[in-house]
Amino acid sequence: MTPEQLAEAGLRYQVDGSTATITLDRPQVRNAQTPAMWRALATLGEEIPDDVRVVVVRGEGRSFSSGLDRAMLTAGGGDGQETVADLLAQPDHRIAETIEQYQRGFTFLRDPRFVSVAAVRGHAVGAGFQLALACDLRVVAQDATFGMLESTLGLVPDLTGTKPLVELVGYSRALEICVTGRLVPAAEAVDLGLALLAVPGDELDATVTDLASALAAPMAGVVSETKALLLAAGGRSLDEQRRFEREAQVRRFRELARLAGG
Repeated sequence: MTPEQLAEAGLRYQVDGSTATITLDRPQVRNAQTPAMWRALATLGEEIPDDVRVVVVRGEGRSFSSGLDRAMLTAGGGDGQETVADLLAQPDHRIAETIEQYQRGFTFLRDPRFVSVAAVRGHAVGAGFQLALACDLRVVAQDATFGMLESTLGLVPDLTGTKPLVELVGYSRALEICVTGRLVPAAEAVDLGLALLAVPGDELDATVTDLASALAAPMAGVVSETKALLLAAGGRSLDEQRRFEREAQVRRFRELARLAGG
């Protein structure tokens, strides 16, 4: 996508060496999200080059993302742009198909080719929380707050956030967070395992930069193989996981031998 197309969707994208940074750039509405943004994220995910090792997702200004732009809940509220309210005129299967397309703007962050990191300050609620959950790791400023606010709108989380939330905090805590719609502050997020660590706001960017450097340091194949193993581990038996570990290690041995002989 061109910078102009990204800007129209409220995004910026920059590649610096092995690190790509995706910035939600609608600070005037606390980086509220739209269907156009989700579609742009999905397209952008397909265009990330293979030599990118780390993808950082951040928000411009004081908030990561305040979630869905409330104007998107009103038919015609998008000034001619696609809105969530427009879905109501569609049959059920078309609504589900459209939501699946939106979800692609989140699922690409699980690609084993790279490690994704959410740099979160201020609010990360609703779709903002789900975008942070789509990343492999979350580093937060001490003023960060997470919240799954869909229940307050009579909706459920549908942008791929439920599975990682349960995996991170367990069923009971995930249910409580989703149904009550309460905000989870940074310190609790660290305690629950939602975030790696919380740092003062003026240290967030430097901390994420240092983490990105550390994540990019190992050989590329090591990181992608390890991420693929860990992503699938929860759905496999021990015997299945042992087999996949063996197969991955054979590939690593072969790659190391190739490099040594080349």
